[in-house]
Amino acid sequence: MIRWMIVIFLALLLISWFTPLLQKLGFGKLPGDVRFKAFGREWFLPITTTILLSFVASLIGQII
Repeated sequence: MIRWMIVIFLALLLISWFTPLLQKLGFGKLPGDVRFKAFGREWFLPITTTILLSFVASLIGQII
């Protein structure tokens, strides 16, 4: 359980770093991706994008 939480945290961290590139590809604007402003900052939670990219990574892992 802890291992999966760490993997999800790292995936969210990497996606947030690559957000500008992913937005050019159309990711980050999917239904289920949450953007909100709090404490003077804009926050982004790419829930749907994370699920979609995890699914793609899983398919690639099974093919290889």
